[in-house]
Amino acid sequence: MIKWTKFGLGGLGLAFLIGLLLLFSGVLESKSRQPGLSGNAEQIAKARGLTPANIEAALKTYVPTGKRDEYLMFASGGHSGQVLVIGVPSMRLLKVIAVFTPEPWQGFGQGSEESAILLSSGNMTVGKQRTLNWGDTHHPALSETNGEYDGQFLFINDKANARIAVIDLRDFETKQIVKTPNLISNHGGAFVTPNTEYIISGSQYATPLPFHEYAPIEQYKEKYRGLIVFHKFDRQKGKIVAEGSFQIEVPPYWQDLCDPGKKVSEGWIFCNSFNTEMATGGIGQGKPPFEAGASQRDMDYLHVINMRKAIQIVKQGKAKKVSGVDVIPLDVAVAEEILYFVPEAKSPHGVDVAPDGNYIVISGKLDTHVTIFTFDRIMKAIKNKNYEGKDPYGVPILKYNDVVEAQLNIGLGPLHTQFDNKGYAYTSVFIESTVAKWSLGPPYHEGEKAWQLIDKIPIHYNVGHIVCAEGDTVTPDGKYCVSLNKWSIDRFNEVGPLYPQNFQLLDITGNKMKLLYDMPIGIGEPHYVQMIKADKLSPWKVYPEVGFNPATMSKDPNAAMLGKERIVRNGNKVEVWMTALRSRFNPEHIKVMEGDNVVIYITNVERARDATHGFAISGYNINLSLEPGESSTVRFTADKPGVYPFYCTEFCSALHLEMAGYLFVEPKK
Repeated sequence: MIKWTKFGLGGLGLAFLIGLLLLFSGVLESKSRQPGLSGNAEQIAKARGLTPANIEAALKTYVPTGKRDEYLMFASGGHSGQVLVIGVPSMRLLKVIAVFTPEPWQGFGQGSEESAILLSSGNMTVGKQRTLNWGDTHHPALSETNGEYDGQFLFINDKANARIAVIDLRDFETKQIVKTPNLISNHGGAFVTPNTEYIISGSQYATPLPFHEYAPIEQYKEKYRGLIVFHKFDRQKGKIVAEGSFQIEVPPYWQDLCDPGKKVSEGWIFCNSFNTEMATGGIGQGKPPFEAGASQRDMDYLHVINMRKAIQIVKQGKAKKVSGVDVIPLDVAVAEEILYFVPEAKSPHGVDVAPDGNYIVISGKLDTHVTIFTFDRIMKAIKNKNYEGKDPYGVPILKYNDVVEAQLNIGLGPLHTQFDNKGYAYTSVFIESTVAKWSLGPPYHEGEKAWQLIDKIPIHYNVGHIVCAEGDTVTPDGKYCVSLNKWSIDRFNEVGPLYPQNFQLLDITGNKMKLLYDMPIGIGEPHYVQMIKADKLSPWKVYPEVGFNPATMSKDPNAAMLGKERIVRNGNKVEVWMTALRSRFNPEHIKVMEGDNVVIYITNVERARDATHGFAISGYNINLSLEPGESSTVRFTADKPGVYPFYCTEFCSALHLEMAGYLFVEPKK
């Protein structure tokens, strides 16, 4: 028997909750229910062992059929190389956006010329070209206007191969992949400036500059370097452009995450680093391993970068070209007062700028504190040249006590911080497996209410990143946070030794945080998430016109149109203009000779929202997804004689199985 009064629910309170549960469950009375599910809502709750807290959480997360989520999360897909789109509060997976890895359902990299060109644009071209068909996505970044999400674009980095992708949120598809010159890996990315002029990323592991140069590890201090990269973004083109992009050479510390300044600190960039020891490993030679060598000092360095000054230096021609990109040399960055260091807690991970742009929150993985610097103090220290010295490369180091505002003990292993609309911060605590809520100082909170630990909630477990609703913008929403946890031991059904990750939805509307929902993530290892109000997004329901090419975001001049389907041979080149319409392809027969170069221009000529078609040619590794109005191109050599069916891969109608045709490849005589 559940003691409902134990939870403060008696009489009317319990009746109200049960009434809500009735609405939630849609169950009144039914003798046909399975054992344990028959009866009214109270009986169901008792049979399943549900507490009032369980029911409250269910009611807060339930989104009925046909209703929409209030927020959307864009989560990195980790080793899958993709981006996950998740609704909040339902925690429903709505879409996987194909980015760095072929994705069959969407036909990405599976035969269309457009996606093949897109994927290959991110290949390494130094020396022998290497095809890259996977990525390790880490940090998605939504485009911003005046420091607020505007719902137009999404950017995502590939840590493994130092790439940045651009996703257009009109159709939730990848439009550009850029292989960053001079870098081989970039964990620190992507981060956008308040008006999306630049996408910032930083190198992870120091290498010779550029990375394809060779230098032995014994020359680490002399030849190895890091980079902070500024990709110029052209909003009108929806593309990263070379003109205006540049890089800043930094010492061979391992640069990690960055956060651009906002409001009072706009124009400055803050980036963490670790391994200021410049440890080089060598466990096989009896030397300290990286984990020990890179954790000896009590302090590492926060990189404080004057972006506006750096842009001027590039325009003045003081940068040098490296791999065709403007790079500000380290000595120039020092001489021109672009780069400064601030001592920070050892092995830091997160650096997060508060909504007012003045507070800069740092967390050290091997510390128990969050440390808060202020932009005002940093600017004053720079102006007065309050340096405690310089690093081995001549970079000025600001005096720690001159720039620190507060330090708060919140637990062992703090990582990342997000903010709400009431002056509170939320920090993930990795080793302790908790999320900590704490108060900011003036103007958010005054006197004894400032810099106080308010609440901690245990999560399950090993939390990495954390996200709150629009929690890294100038106007956070509050309401929800999500804890991104590593593994999910004992949380869900066993599915073998490789466990899913776990997203936990937290209600932060009250003084105390409440756990609402656990969501297993069975694809890759998500790292970071951004959560946007759904009404800021305006995705297309169908493409604007028939024959639309998503790669160019315009009508394709080669698009096949109704009544103009045809097959044209010119020597050994065969061109096919094909339309897809429920429930047929036109033409249905394509006859070619062995060795012919075949080009198929195929258009989905429908306008209904449920009229997505697929196009697959058996045996030729070709598979497309054609949304309403979309046009795509397939190119291949008919090098395998035989008869090959092609068919629609989407169940588009009652006669879906009849939507098919044949490719005839006649052997050479």
